[in-house]
Amino acid sequence: MLLTIKMMKPFYTLQEGNDLKLVFAYQYFSVIKGKEVYQFIPVEANEIRIDLKTKQIENLTDIFVFQRGTRIFRIPLFQLLQISDLVDHLKSIVSFYVQQVKSEEEEEAVCEEILLLEKQNLHRLIDKALLKGNREQFMELTDLLKLEEAAH
Repeated sequence: MLLTIKMMKPFYTLQEGNDLKLVFAYQYFSVIKGKEVYQFIPVEANEIRIDLKTKQIENLTDIFVFQRGTRIFRIPLFQLLQISDLVDHLKSIVSFYVQQVKSEEEEEAVCEEILLLEKQNLHRLIDKALLKGNREQFMELTDLLKLEEAAH
């Protein structure tokens, strides 16, 4: 039994740090089984949780329920991922959030690198003041270094 995702639009998304929740409701998620369309019904699981850093789905054992008229079928998320094109749909939804997390991580790394370079520069200026015997500049720079170390 192969399934095709007909429509998959999260009712809403919630990002908390590196965790993303895609919450689904009636009429926002449907699959084609055979030639028939089944609508998602939120009687059991209603969300997909993804770790944006690892790109891993965290609730693989949750059961999703789909209905057509009086017929209902239940399927664990891990199985839905295996027998449908769900991964492709998730990639298109999640790609923005993954990129955002990467950008934030890169920005943090750049800031850390800048702080390290500034500290190294301050040490060089202190060394230079010592070599020149400039006590006043040495005192100013060491005070500045103490302030920066206290701030971080």
